[in-house]
Amino acid sequence: MPRTIQRITVDELRALLARGGNYQVVDVREFAEYEAERIAGARLIPLSVFAQQAGGIDRERPVFLVCRSGTRAAQAAEQLAQLGHPDVHVVEGGIQAWVAAGYPVERGASRVWSLERQVRFAAGAGVLVGVGLAWVVHPWFIALAAFVGAGLVFSAVTDTCGMALMLARMPWNQQPKSEAGATCTRV
Repeated sequence: MPRTIQRITVDELRALLARGGNYQVVDVREFAEYEAERIAGARLIPLSVFAQQAGGIDRERPVFLVCRSGTRAAQAAEQLAQLGHPDVHVVEGGIQAWVAAGYPVERGASRVWSLERQVRFAAGAGVLVGVGLAWVVHPWFIALAAFVGAGLVFSAVTDTCGMALMLARMPWNQQPKSEAGATCTRV
């Protein structure tokens, strides 16, 4: 019988990892985010493919799920709970809290911006293009800026981001084929 999904602070996780043990840290962010910075030894299973790859997570060991802030980790935890995983923990505050606490991270060689930064850039560019075209070509192009603004409001209200999901699928955000198994390590 699966237990309730538990929450754990970064301080508690750090202490557990320092003591050693048979734990699994699973990072559910997208490849570009994981490549930028991650908890040492964390296994990458992006939320975008989590349902297909969750079967590879060992049911016999506690699982600690981390993302940027905790939202995606909670979604992944729900999926694991439905699959009957008995010991699932969401790391509160995610990698942001880990870094803010001053704990060490591994960094990859990739220079790809974080997904959040890419979304801010794309949204800003969409608004600027819409306003520019409305000023130069036709006033109706202001609808592009309005569409981007409405998308940002929807994203905030629902705590989802369609633009981030789309950007996560872009080639520069994908794990190179030569590294396909390299980041998916067991902890």
